[in-house]
Amino acid sequence: MSLTTLLTTSLLVSATLADQTFTINPSTNWGKWQGWGTSLAWWAKAFGTRTDLSQIFFSTNLITYNGQSVPGLGLNIVRYNAGACSTNTYGGTHMAVSPSIQPSRQIDGYWLDWGSTDPASSSWNWNVDSNQRTAMLNAKANGANRFLLFSNSPMWWMCLNKNPSGSADGSENIQSWNLQDHATYLATVAKHAQTSWGITFESVEAFNEPSANWWKANGSQEGCNFKVATQSAVIGYLRTALNNQGLSGMQIAASDENSYDVAKATWAGLTSTAKSQVNQIHVHGYQQGGGDRVGVYNYAQSGGKTLWNSEYGENDATGKSLVSNLILDFRWLHPTAWVYWQVIDGGGWGLIDGNNDAVTVGAVSQKYYALAQFTRHIREGMTIIDGGGDSVVAAYDSSKKKLVIVAVNWSTTGQYFNFDLSRFTSGVTNGATVLRWSTQLGTSGERYGSYASDTKISGTKFWSWFGSNVIQTFEVSGLSF
Repeated sequence: MSLTTLLTTSLLVSATLADQTFTINPSTNWGKWQGWGTSLAWWAKAFGTRTDLSQIFFSTNLITYNGQSVPGLGLNIVRYNAGACSTNTYGGTHMAVSPSIQPSRQIDGYWLDWGSTDPASSSWNWNVDSNQRTAMLNAKANGANRFLLFSNSPMWWMCLNKNPSGSADGSENIQSWNLQDHATYLATVAKHAQTSWGITFESVEAFNEPSANWWKANGSQEGCNFKVATQSAVIGYLRTALNNQGLSGMQIAASDENSYDVAKATWAGLTSTAKSQVNQIHVHGYQQGGGDRVGVYNYAQSGGKTLWNSEYGENDATGKSLVSNLILDFRWLHPTAWVYWQVIDGGGWGLIDGNNDAVTVGAVSQKYYALAQFTRHIREGMTIIDGGGDSVVAAYDSSKKKLVIVAVNWSTTGQYFNFDLSRFTSGVTNGATVLRWSTQLGTSGERYGSYASDTKISGTKFWSWFGSNVIQTFEVSGLSF
């Protein structure tokens, strides 16, 4: 028997005895994918003028960075923060500054004082926050096509203690007489962005983790607690303010709660009127492996609302946490978009290590390449389908008849994965090539390795060897069902 025959036989036996087989089910429909994104504040305040970084995050080109060729992530969603800070004094009143806040986390707001609602008056300054705006425009130039406006805190002068980091004890910090002003502020920014910046926000979000009690006067960033009843009121004011600006088609998102369980409780507590005015339910993924993802999804489905994970982040630079929680979201939350918090940050939080106050950037993390396994392949317009298991994500592009599979091996040992395509009615061609990309999760190892010829369909299946903590992406073309 020849060496080639021995190798072929060995592979066939390994595939037959594969540790796991996943049957892809194209008849499921967990939503049309709308995209991947990032929040701009705070990293964009520091690096908003860096065109190379914009290309890395928002294009799918190969970009030279620190002497290396880095595959662009192809993000298409920008989450723009309307700031809450200013240094002016008005009527003898000025902003109170938290002793713990870092300068990079103080985002200048446009409405400086309560003297006038007229955006052309001296109460407004449209020249501040130029770096974050530049980052947004650069993102658009590199392919971003969905823009969100959100607020961490109302303008400082709308706060009870004039501190946009929060109250002394973490309780609600917006003055009751400024609820409508907060809505007016966001609607005015949205209108100005459309007419002066060429940016039309898809949605406006008036809160950021509003039920949290950690938004305190000595906090490290902007933040504000809103009671659920107050949220309902602000949502109504925001709808009116947007309509008054001629933005009746602009959607409202709510409530960007920190966890899945709190998101459920907040949604249940909103008034029926407020719920009818919300178009998108946004939730953050900081509960990670816990929480009732299914419950949030059911609320969105029953209400006919779009569901996004609008913020996720952690300090695990290996990519293991990101991949684990992202797959859980695909499997149980079924969002149609997913947004990473800070693409540049220190302590493992960033996809690229950086210091937003020192304005320095460093290495690209393994987490970056792990995310690339998803973002470069699961693209806007694809349908998210059932990948057949808890370690597999699948998406189908009906226009290109292309199947994308992303899978990870969490076992401490290597193993073969079989992927069964028998539920596709045509295009499963014996011997056809399957494109493959691979990243090693951890502190080092393979980074988005590309393989164009080593994986073939045999019958209605194909298989691949997965080392421990390896994530791989596969593309199969020509499939129909």
